[in-house]
Amino acid sequence: MKMSKGYKIIIFGLLGIFSLYFLLPFVWVVLSALKTETEVFSYPPKIFPESLQWHNFVDAWKSQPFGVYLKNSVIVTVMTTLGQLISCSLVAYGFARFDFKYKNLLFILMLATMMIPWDVTMIPLYMEFNMFGWINTLKPLIVPAFFGSAYYIFLLRQFLMSIPKDLENAARIDGANEFQIFFKIFVPIMKAPLILIAVLNVLSVWNDYLGPLIYLQDQSKYTLALGLAAFKGVHDLQILPIMSITLVMVIPPVIMFLIAQKYIVEGISGSIK
Repeated sequence: MKMSKGYKIIIFGLLGIFSLYFLLPFVWVVLSALKTETEVFSYPPKIFPESLQWHNFVDAWKSQPFGVYLKNSVIVTVMTTLGQLISCSLVAYGFARFDFKYKNLLFILMLATMMIPWDVTMIPLYMEFNMFGWINTLKPLIVPAFFGSAYYIFLLRQFLMSIPKDLENAARIDGANEFQIFFKIFVPIMKAPLILIAVLNVLSVWNDYLGPLIYLQDQSKYTLALGLAAFKGVHDLQILPIMSITLVMVIPPVIMFLIAQKYIVEGISGSIK
């Protein structure tokens, strides 16, 4: 059904209002990061700063070793994303393209793990990693990603199920083995859902606070999320540094989302077929 021009204006107007509503917290963070401390705590609140205090970002960054925190966050994010892409694509390919005994049962059991809250496994995981001697290292944050995620495997499996089997059958006739079929045919086809998984994982890991809080003790191992929490003391709350570092933390995920937006839409639409 074709929408009338007036109906479109109303719809786009409502969407614009809702967009502004969700953007307001981000705009407030940006403006607050550029204010003086007096302006931040002034009443009634001042929306715009009298002069832009760009040095707030430099002062906040130098107040703690955020360069080290940034390096740790990048290492954890890149390695976990790589682990998820490799493990989830291989497992999803096996569930979608091969027939073997108890396949459906194993797939249901894997999906059932999504119903177990992370809080329940937190203590057993800590005991296991402590037994391995991994506490106060980045390994507990990285290694589990190489064993896949049920949600990401489900997304990829649904996407692969929509691809006709004639594709790999033709490749087998041409003499290709299973690894060649996977890497040369299916990996390029899975580009959109793989980018979707990468973006979702980056957003999750980059902002993760509880995981690093549990496993990391030495400040040299802290991630950005954990370093940001250090501005919250027992008796005071340093608003300006929190706003400044929060804004810095938001920039990489936003840039990644804007670049990969096209593939995110393709990956979601392909996975729900």
